[in-house]
Amino acid sequence: MTADRRDKLIVALPDAPGEIVRVADAVGDGPLLVEFGEAAEHRQVRIRRHDGSEGWAALSEAILQVGGAPHRVTVLHDAAEDLESREQLRRLSLVANATDRALLLLDENRRAIYANPAFTELFGYTQAEIVGRVPTEVLEGPQTDQEALARLRRRAASGDSFHDEFLARDKWGRDILTLVSVSAVRAEDGSVRNIVLVMEDITKDKQIETLRREMLEALTSAASLRDVGDFLCRQVEALAPEVVCSFILVDAERRLRPLSAPSLPASFSDAINGAEIGPCCGSCGTAAYRGEPVQVTDIASDPLWAPFLDLGLPPGLKACWSSPIKARSGRVVGTFAFYYSENRGPSAWHEQIVATCLHLCMIAIEQHEANQQIAQLAHFDPLTGLPNRSRFHEDIEGQLREASEEGVAFFFLDVDRFNDVNETLGHSAGDQMLMEVARRLQRLFHGADAVYRFNGDEFLMVLPGCTAARAAAEARRALAALSEPFNLSGVTLAKSASIGISLCPENGGDGETLLQHAGAALSEAKKTQRGTIHFFSPEMDAALQQRLHLGNALREAIAGNALELHYQPQLAPESRALHGVEALARWTHPTLGRIAPDKFIPVAEETDQIEAIGTWSLGEACRQLALWRAMGIDIPTVSVNLSALHFRNSALPGFIAGVLDRYGLPPRCLTVEITESIMVDRGGRTLETVRAVRDLGVGLSMDDFGTGFSSLSNISRLPISELKIDRSFMQHFEQDGNAQALVRAVIGIGQSLGLDVVCEGVETEPQRRFLVELGCSVVQGYLFSRPLTPDGLVAWLAEQAGAAAGTPRR
Repeated sequence: MTADRRDKLIVALPDAPGEIVRVADAVGDGPLLVEFGEAAEHRQVRIRRHDGSEGWAALSEAILQVGGAPHRVTVLHDAAEDLESREQLRRLSLVANATDRALLLLDENRRAIYANPAFTELFGYTQAEIVGRVPTEVLEGPQTDQEALARLRRRAASGDSFHDEFLARDKWGRDILTLVSVSAVRAEDGSVRNIVLVMEDITKDKQIETLRREMLEALTSAASLRDVGDFLCRQVEALAPEVVCSFILVDAERRLRPLSAPSLPASFSDAINGAEIGPCCGSCGTAAYRGEPVQVTDIASDPLWAPFLDLGLPPGLKACWSSPIKARSGRVVGTFAFYYSENRGPSAWHEQIVATCLHLCMIAIEQHEANQQIAQLAHFDPLTGLPNRSRFHEDIEGQLREASEEGVAFFFLDVDRFNDVNETLGHSAGDQMLMEVARRLQRLFHGADAVYRFNGDEFLMVLPGCTAARAAAEARRALAALSEPFNLSGVTLAKSASIGISLCPENGGDGETLLQHAGAALSEAKKTQRGTIHFFSPEMDAALQQRLHLGNALREAIAGNALELHYQPQLAPESRALHGVEALARWTHPTLGRIAPDKFIPVAEETDQIEAIGTWSLGEACRQLALWRAMGIDIPTVSVNLSALHFRNSALPGFIAGVLDRYGLPPRCLTVEITESIMVDRGGRTLETVRAVRDLGVGLSMDDFGTGFSSLSNISRLPISELKIDRSFMQHFEQDGNAQALVRAVIGIGQSLGLDVVCEGVETEPQRRFLVELGCSVVQGYLFSRPLTPDGLVAWLAEQAGAAAGTPRR
């Protein structure tokens, strides 16, 4: 080696033992060449420095010829860095040997130069068997993905660090899925000197991941909970062939309900079905009771199993480990168990499987319960618990097939004037009544009979094996049961019901037709006499089909703006001065021609289109009135008919105000005509809406007064401004003294209340003169004019103006 004065070289001279001098003192300041051959002694010694500190030094000694004499040369240098490096290598060696992950060190030719014990344990190859070989060539198996193998080699050749999966095969031919981490060790010039491979067995993790994925796929399918449970048990038994699985539910009564145990005898599952969970109820019943896992390593001797030893468990199963399945709320909803053929408990692998399965079972059970709740909501009425219309459509074809030879009767039942209960006693009383109706019908029609709740107060009963005679008898029993008084929140109330009946096969062979015909019979019963029974007839079917066809055509007409308004003048009976006009909806169909209002208005009411007609009429009448006024034609008021449905909508006043504002019309130019049916619609919201409309300054006219639910007390409560006497009183007015007396009374009532009285249907001059004598305010009818188109009304007004300028009327 070459040394200068910076080297810590010291020389011990033999003629001066123990004296230590620096080389420079002995040989001068020139460079000194010292050769340490193989015979030179190298060791580490402990030294003390001049400052008193101690440390380790590397000591090398050799014989040096100086001036022809031999001298022993001792060289010391600080060994702290070498010791640290060796210690670090020792530690790394410990880590490499102690880690449970397989580790390989490759040289620059990608051949193994080191393998740790974990590699030998995982793959079976000793260090001698792997060193000098390319690892992929040793570990490649028939199932190894060649694309993944090529990718691994390609990325390793690049010298980059990466992670990848690799399906390897061990010394005994067993496939092992590994996660390989590759890191390069580079020289100072950047070239790859070594490659470090760290390999982790992820076979079981992958199996758990696959189990979880396949179970979640099963849960998203239409498979039943039992099918999902069977699938889970079979998958687990494939992962761990040494176990037998069972999946048991715990019901709301805390009883065991075996769901899936494909490898256990069905007789054993049947035997424990319904067993109440408790402190001594086998492994599963006890685990469910305690809410914690229960491990029984010897079924034959454990007291927990004493009650179940004779229930058919295979004698080869000697141990059982059961874990409770808990919902997110903490409630125990089931158990998942492993049975063993040896007296043993679970391994770490079994614990990993069960931890995953408990979560999957919880998801499966909660999804099943959610689906049941959805099905309950979708197919059962939440108020009465009866199956609903959706369930009827699912049930009915099967019921008709089963009773094809015996016949089937459909009873469509409706509680008469049920809305009165809601409006007078409140909706809670109405709900109470519907629940009682359901209970009474269920008591009457049970067993094979089915009772459904449809809309509101409509119920359907399907009775198989029912002739016309029996249907009539059963319907009378139902009416009698419902005629018994109802006690609703302390109020005793008597109600009646109406029933429409259709028979299979006489009135149809499919559920939809029979339902439709029973509904038509019910409508006929309510139309003729409430509280009665009515059977369907072919004539009724023809009328029903006509109404359905007309209803569809009307819906298209409303959507296509095909209706129009005609206007009938309203006059003072003596002076014939124009009081206003009434807007009346008219409809001409492209193929059906002109359809009378007395045909399409009832259809509009039955098909819930009357509100749409009224809303359109209100806007169209105001638009036309504004147009007339812009033309200089003075029409004092326009009257528009609205149904009771409009007044159940609290937005009606705002809508009317918006229409008037849009067309720049004062409220007094509009009169809204309401029917007497609003008198029985006593809901607070309805009356509030009526008053709000009147508060706008809009007139309110009671239409068809005297034909429905009239009473002086009701009239006095409503903020109406006008009474309209129905045209029916005018039909035999001149000969019918009773009709004259009624008209006189109504006019008197109107006058006493300060209301205008309008008499419709005036067709003769004697009728007009008599109404003048009685003091009637306003008249309208064919005597003066039929309803006219907007242009026709303008022409009529011009004609009237011309006549007034000529010969005066008498």
